Amino acid sequence: MARYLAQRIVAFIPILLGVSILIFLMIRFVPGDAIIAMLGTEAGMLTEAQRRALEAYFGLDKPVIEQYFVWLGNALQGDLGLSVRHGAPVLQVILQRFPVTLQLAVMAMVIALAVGLPLGILSAVRHNSLIDLIGRLFALVGLAMPNFLLGTLIIYVLSVYFRILPNSGNFVSLTTDPAQNLGQMIFPAITLGFSFAASVMRTTRSAMLEVLGQDYIRTARSKGLRDAVINRRHALRNALIPVITIAGVEMGYLLGGTVIVEEIFALPGLGRLVFNAISQRDYALVQGIALFIAFNFVAINLAVDLLYTAVDPRITYDRKA
Repeated sequence: MARYLAQRIVAFIPILLGVSILIFLMIRFVPGDAIIAMLGTEAGMLTEAQRRALEAYFGLDKPVIEQYFVWLGNALQGDLGLSVRHGAPVLQVILQRFPVTLQLAVMAMVIALAVGLPLGILSAVRHNSLIDLIGRLFALVGLAMPNFLLGTLIIYVLSVYFRILPNSGNFVSLTTDPAQNLGQMIFPAITLGFSFAASVMRTTRSAMLEVLGQDYIRTARSKGLRDAVINRRHALRNALIPVITIAGVEMGYLLGGTVIVEEIFALPGLGRLVFNAISQRDYALVQGIALFIAFNFVAINLAVDLLYTAVDPRITYDRKA
């Protein structure tokens, strides 16, 4: 296990390096100018000397290759640069916004698993019954409905029929006022969790159906074990592997920031941050967020691989001589 962990951690290096090169080059292909995006209409009042001074201050006066290696060297020391729009270190800006996205991702994941997992199990156990039909319809609607449409419908129903609206635009952190924070976060979490719950339901149902058709399940039934024991101890545990896989991938996407949902509900998370950074040509911030998201993905994938061994003891990463 220790050798496997060391190999995976070493593999992080080329992945993150490749991501850094791609995003560094791609952001510079976006039309526009960082100085103009930062100053807006006031950019036209700059003298040539002032413009050169700003470019030198933000490191934009150097060749692109030199800019990359300077940025990479600083990043290895924990310095991701300075945001031209926020006037603060990139890492500080990211860490200020990340708790919102992390909370939203965790709440959406809890909702998705709490709804999708039991529904998928019931649909498999009661195959071709009314419950199975309801579960499949739920999965179809959940996968077909876009997040932005569901979020808009939630706001519309709350405003028109119930005369209430999510308290957006004045975000309160969980530590400041838990009740108000949960009131602001629950509807975005439902919006994100709904479609993911449909994916979890379909994955759980198909995995359970496959496992329930195996020979060892029939053997367990022939020994007189109750269906509840068979489903819980034998079928579900073996069916969780694909569910864990899809949950890990989805968690990576959620931690990367959900731009549309955060925009609809005016949440100050990573999604809105990266959207504004791209539109404002904030090179350092875009690069820092992309690197941060890539790190989250590889870390979650590693955690998922380790979780496999806890769920299924047959899976091991120890090499035998």
